[in-house]
Amino acid sequence: MADDDIILSELDDEELVLQMHDDLYDGLKEEIEEGVRILLDRGWAPYDVLTKALVAGMTIVGADFRDGILFVPEVLLAANAMKAGMAILKPLLAETGAPKVGKMVIGTVKGDIHDIGKNLVGMMMEGAGFEVVDLGINNPVEKYIEALEREEADILGMSALLTTTMPYMKVVIDTMKEKGMRDDFIVLVGGAPLNEEFGRAIGADAYCRDAAVAVQTAKDFMARKHNSLA
Repeated sequence: MADDDIILSELDDEELVLQMHDDLYDGLKEEIEEGVRILLDRGWAPYDVLTKALVAGMTIVGADFRDGILFVPEVLLAANAMKAGMAILKPLLAETGAPKVGKMVIGTVKGDIHDIGKNLVGMMMEGAGFEVVDLGINNPVEKYIEALEREEADILGMSALLTTTMPYMKVVIDTMKEKGMRDDFIVLVGGAPLNEEFGRAIGADAYCRDAAVAVQTAKDFMARKHNSLA
C-alpha cells in the first residue's frame, strides 16, 4: 500500500499510533508532526503522545539498531523525525509538568571533535523521555562541572573517539571526586576505542557500546536511584 493512500486524520487513535511508529521508523518528519497535532486535537495529553506514539516508536528503532537491522543513518533520520514531534510537545509538556525520566548533560571531551555518536545518544535519550543538555565537542573539565551544577543533572555522558582523548575522561571524573560531587551523578562513557575495562578503570558507572545500550543503562540507573530514594 502506497503511503499516499494513508490519510492520517482518517485513522482511529490506535491505527494512528501504529502508523506513527512506522513513520518514525522510516524517518518521515512531516508525517510525525501531523500525527502529533492530530492526537493533540483529539484531546490526547502531551505526555501520552510522547510516550505512546514517539517513545514507543523509538524503542522499536533502538532495538533494531542494537540488533544490526538498522544503521546509524536510518536511526539519525528516525531521531530527527522524533525531534520534530518533540518540538511541538516540549512547550506543552513544560506547562503540564509532565514527569521527567531524568536529565543528562552530554558532551565530547577536550581535544576531540567527533560528535555523530554523541548526537545519536542525545537524540535517543530524548526519545526515551530524558531531558538532554548537549555541550557539543571539545569540552574542558570546567565546562562539564559547571553544566552539571547549573542543570542539576542526574547523568553525565562523555564521549571520545580518539585513543589520545580517552584519558581526559579520567581527568573529569577525578575532578568530580576532588570536589566531592562524584557520587551525585551517574557517569556514562562511550566511543569507539573504549571498552568496559577502561570504563571501570577510570571510575565511570558504565561503558555504553552504542546509543541503544546508553538509553537502557541510563533507565536502569535512574530506576535504581528512584528506588533508593523511595
